[in-house]
Amino acid sequence: MTVLSENNLAPARPRTRRRLPTEVGILLVLVGIGLVFELCGWMMRDQSFLMNSQRLVLMILQVSIIGLIAIGVTQVIITTGIDLSSGSVLALSAMVAASLAQGSDYTRAVFPSLTDLPMWVPLMAGLAVGLLAGAVNGSLIAMTGIPPFIATLGMMVSARGLARFYTEGQPISMLSDSYTAIGSGAMPVLIFLGVAAVFHVALRYTKYGKYTYAIGGNMQAARISGINVKRHLIIVYSIAGLLAGLAGVVASARAASGQAGMGVSYELDAIAAAVIGGTSLAGGVGRITGTVIGALILGVMASGFTFLGVDAYIQDIIKGLIIVAAVIIDQYRSKRKIKR
Repeated sequence: MTVLSENNLAPARPRTRRRLPTEVGILLVLVGIGLVFELCGWMMRDQSFLMNSQRLVLMILQVSIIGLIAIGVTQVIITTGIDLSSGSVLALSAMVAASLAQGSDYTRAVFPSLTDLPMWVPLMAGLAVGLLAGAVNGSLIAMTGIPPFIATLGMMVSARGLARFYTEGQPISMLSDSYTAIGSGAMPVLIFLGVAAVFHVALRYTKYGKYTYAIGGNMQAARISGINVKRHLIIVYSIAGLLAGLAGVVASARAASGQAGMGVSYELDAIAAAVIGGTSLAGGVGRITGTVIGALILGVMASGFTFLGVDAYIQDIIKGLIIVAAVIIDQYRSKRKIKR
């Protein structure tokens, strides 16, 4: 039976329930986790978890570094790819940038005519290292057909080895004040939020975003429609490497030193933040806002477990279970969409 509209001239449109954005549900999960830790804090330690400003500041600062990597990883996953090299690229970029930001004999050995290099020199060097590593990843994947898992795994091992080889495993300290200012105060958070805003707009409102989602939705259809898939994949992986390089600059500036061991397992945390934030490993689905919330969830959990005195090994086990659960939920969503 056809339902007519009020003017009895045309069939009325069937009513459809408006679904809330995925980010709303993820945000509610974040709030719920925070409240659970707050309740446990009062019950177990007679202390507040959310009202400790110092703890919250440290949590957000740590999240900002993981979040920078996660923004790049999100775009890679949307194209049905993966990037396992982010943590190692962070370490290599941090070492190179820190070596040029060192206001001591090391800088003079490289540039005899200068005592301290301007802040932008080590900054650009760190970004360039990340960009180059990402471009290599993208070129290998796009030009040779190597699976992203293998290409980025090779970069993960190579970049970590280069970071150790660069200074024979020795840390670099005594960085210039102008460089360490990048990681001081609220600067890392501002950089993270600024980068998140830029790529949120880029993915939602620009041709770059449309191509990225199109490739993730159906790569063959995107190629037939005229998208240069190989070139775009190189761009996406280059951006992911660039953001890993930026994270390395921020991390070394915040720690006032560069170490080859920086960023270990950061790529896994970044992937977890993206997946928890609603990015589908099947590709074609994901938003930067969800990734930001996902990174906050990981930060709140890490800080909350530390606050409650939960062993670090137990924290890793719980994090792994959460990642698996997020992937299972993602697969369930995908199956429901296919049935519809």
